[in-house]
Amino acid sequence: MTTEFSQLTLHPTLIQAAEDLGFKTPTEVQTRVIPLMLEGKDVLAQSQTGSGKTAAFAFPILNSLATSENRYAISTLVLAPTRELAIQVAEAIKEYGRHMKVSVLPIYGGQHYGTSRRRLKEGVDVVVGTPGRLQDLIRQNILDLSQVHTVILDEADEMLSMGFVDDVENILQETPPTRQTTLFSATLPQSIRRLADKYMHEPETIMVEHKALTVDTVDQRYYMVKEKDKLAAITRLFEAEDIGSTLVFTKTRIGSGKVANNLIQRGFPAEALNGDLSQDARIRVLDRFRAGKIKVLVATDVAARGLDIDDITHVVNYDIPTDPEAYVHRIGRTGRAGKDGIAISLLTPKDKRYLSRIEHYSKSKINLAQLPTEKDLNERRDLKLLEKLEAWLERDRCKREQELVEYMVASGHDPVKIAAAALKMARKGMSDQPIAKITPVEFKESSYKKGRGKKRDHRNGKSNRQGQFQKSSSGHEIGMVRLSINRGRIHGIRPGEIVGGIASRADIPGNGIGRITINEKSTLIDVQKEYVPAVLKKSGSYHFHDNHKVDIRQMSN
Repeated sequence: MTTEFSQLTLHPTLIQAAEDLGFKTPTEVQTRVIPLMLEGKDVLAQSQTGSGKTAAFAFPILNSLATSENRYAISTLVLAPTRELAIQVAEAIKEYGRHMKVSVLPIYGGQHYGTSRRRLKEGVDVVVGTPGRLQDLIRQNILDLSQVHTVILDEADEMLSMGFVDDVENILQETPPTRQTTLFSATLPQSIRRLADKYMHEPETIMVEHKALTVDTVDQRYYMVKEKDKLAAITRLFEAEDIGSTLVFTKTRIGSGKVANNLIQRGFPAEALNGDLSQDARIRVLDRFRAGKIKVLVATDVAARGLDIDDITHVVNYDIPTDPEAYVHRIGRTGRAGKDGIAISLLTPKDKRYLSRIEHYSKSKINLAQLPTEKDLNERRDLKLLEKLEAWLERDRCKREQELVEYMVASGHDPVKIAAAALKMARKGMSDQPIAKITPVEFKESSYKKGRGKKRDHRNGKSNRQGQFQKSSSGHEIGMVRLSINRGRIHGIRPGEIVGGIASRADIPGNGIGRITINEKSTLIDVQKEYVPAVLKKSGSYHFHDNHKVDIRQMSN
């Protein structure tokens, strides 16, 4: 017998939210985790990214808040490995709690500390954060976790592979020992099991089978662009592609509104579909989209739940999802009923690390493509103008205009110049927008290395990455820049702490950091060239276990 969301013992406001968002039948992980969490049990869940695990822990969290009378402190803490996932989870919890007053605060590296301090002072129900920034706020006595009764460790294996194990343990020690803990991990290596044994109370272990989806009917491609050029890129593609009904996905509801408004300003009929809409407004937007009155629908993953519309020609990932199955779900909305579909992803260089995960999960190849050039678009515009002219010539309904031309010729004007002037006027009437400039992206495929979180030799403080990178003649690894920090062996600094701390605060992938050599009073670090500006920009803001501010400097070659 299939379980429906309405059959789960959730608060009525949450059942209503599930219906609004198109949730009908819970996924396997939701069916198994939600009842256990509602019973107050600890849960250790091996579940692949994209199996519906966010809703699996979000609904029990919200259910507890909906039935609680004393909401005066942080009740739930969610730990996530990256800022992207922290933002995504926070947005999802807010969407699921749309019919109740719930305050959710994402905390991650790069945020202004004043923002977190102010929000925490005002009162927050749920904090979703990355380990490094949470540690910072705890050290500064800004974040108090003494009243937390539920902790979620999301993508725990990813956090540990990034070197966050000490941070995670330190944070858990700041929460009450009586807390309820739920841990999600794609794999369950010994490091995860040790963490569970140490910090969880007789957890119920569940294992959800990974079922990859096929996307054979969809032509998939991606374009490398800078973040600031995404809008210019999407408008070029829309002009070149002859789009039909198109879905554009953004990672946040604020982003969906901004993208929709910008597309409207550039002449594309678009609307946003997000959690700010009431159910009636949502229905009206979808009806206009189905009727073709809106050509482009800009949505978040949560808002697009239950969206079942045929004849979608294009799906565009304006923001690539960090979740591989979310990607498959998105593009599965095109290429239906035997028709061809096109899936387009706009990737910035730092997003490239998600591509291999998506390709591995979907068992498909996503091809790099080149954006239309200004020349391509101008030639296309000329062709459209000529096609329009030929159509009018075939109709032969220009008698009055022909009389005007004959009058102009009789007055001594060149017929070719008359035609050129008429085309110029017609072109202005076609409302073509100026073609926005796009800055080329310099990205070398070979500079991107797999294998984040390789094992390190903690005895001598050196990263054990032999064979992964080659050394240059100056000692640092090819494609990398050598940096120095003013902390060393006498300060108790550790490689895992360095990788986790720098990756979190500079918002770079852990595998962007290469060889680490810890000396007596200083440490040398090799960082991929493309990430060096981001690392140096945060110099003086890095904190390690002794809370000492760390300066990072570039070594001269």
